[in-house]
Amino acid sequence: MEKTITLDNFVSIAISGHHNVNFDLLCKLYPKLKLNLRGNELKVSGEENLIKIFENRLKLLITHFEKFEKLTEDDILQIVSLEDDSFYQLDRNKLNSDTILHGREGRVIKAITPNQKRIVESVAKHDMIFSIGPAGTGKTYTAVALAVRALKNKQIKRIILTRPAVEAGENLGFLPGDLRDKLDPYLQPLYDALWDMMPMQKLLSYLEDKTIEIAPLAFMRGRTLDNAYVILDEAQNATENQLKMFLTRMGKNAKFFITGDITQIDLPKNQNSGLILASKILKNIKGIDFIFLDKNDVVRHPLVTKIIDSYSAWEESIKKTL
Repeated sequence: MEKTITLDNFVSIAISGHHNVNFDLLCKLYPKLKLNLRGNELKVSGEENLIKIFENRLKLLITHFEKFEKLTEDDILQIVSLEDDSFYQLDRNKLNSDTILHGREGRVIKAITPNQKRIVESVAKHDMIFSIGPAGTGKTYTAVALAVRALKNKQIKRIILTRPAVEAGENLGFLPGDLRDKLDPYLQPLYDALWDMMPMQKLLSYLEDKTIEIAPLAFMRGRTLDNAYVILDEAQNATENQLKMFLTRMGKNAKFFITGDITQIDLPKNQNSGLILASKILKNIKGIDFIFLDKNDVVRHPLVTKIIDSYSAWEESIKKTL
C-alpha cells in the first residue's frame, strides 16, 4: 500500500535535515519501505504493518522536534530503535519543573530565581500578571518564554508583544524607512528574546502571518485581543490613560502580562506612570497577580546588582535631604 503524510513546513525541513542527512538515514533504517519526500508531502510505500510502525516513530520524531526545536541523526537513531513508545514519552516528560521550554537548538529556558518561578506558577492561576522590578531580573524574557510555550502547546493562537514608543532620554529624531523600520529600535529587546526561543525561519514566518505581532502600544487602541498571549513591556512608560486602554483590550481566552521598572520612567515630567497607579488600584482584584522582583532576581552580570544597590542608596539619601 501507499500512504501520503502531509507535514508542517518546518517539520518537513527537520525530517529532511542538512543536505538530506536525516531523510537518508530514515531510508536506511527502513529498507523495506519506499520513502519519497517532496516539499511537505512524505509518501510511504510498502507493507501495511511496516507503514504503521513507521508512522508511530514519525509521530515521536515530530514531537521531539516541536519540543526541542532540533532533530539530529542521533535523535533519529534513538527514537527509531525504541522497543516501547511509552519509555520515550516518560523520559522526555521528566523535565525539571522550572523548565519553561526548550528554545533554539534545544537550549533549556527555565525560571532561575524564586520570583521568576512565582511568575511561572502564577500564569496557571491568573489571566493578568504584573511583573515589576529592576533591570536584569528576567521580567520580559520569562514572559516571552511563557508566551512561546503557550503557542507551542496550542493553548493560544497568537502572541502580541507591545511597548510604549518612548525615547529613553534621547532624541532619535527622524528615522528613515517604513513604519516597521521606525518602530523596530524601540521593540528590539522583544525580538532579542524571541531569537533565543525559536529557529529564525519559524520566527520570520510567524511574524509574516501575524501569529506573532510586535507593535507599539498606541496601535492597541480599539482592538479586542482574543485567544492571545499579550505582553506589555516597559509599562512604566505608559501613561495612566494608555495603560487603562491596554488593560481593557482583553478578550476571551487571553493572558495579559505587564512588565515594568518603576525606577526607570522616561515619561515627561507632566505625565504620570500608569504602572504606578495600576499597582495601587488593581492589587485586590481576583484574577490579577502582582509579582515584585528585586536585586536578588538579577540574572545579568554581577555588576548589575551592585549598580542597582548604588542607585537605590543614592535615591534614599536624596529623599532624606528633601
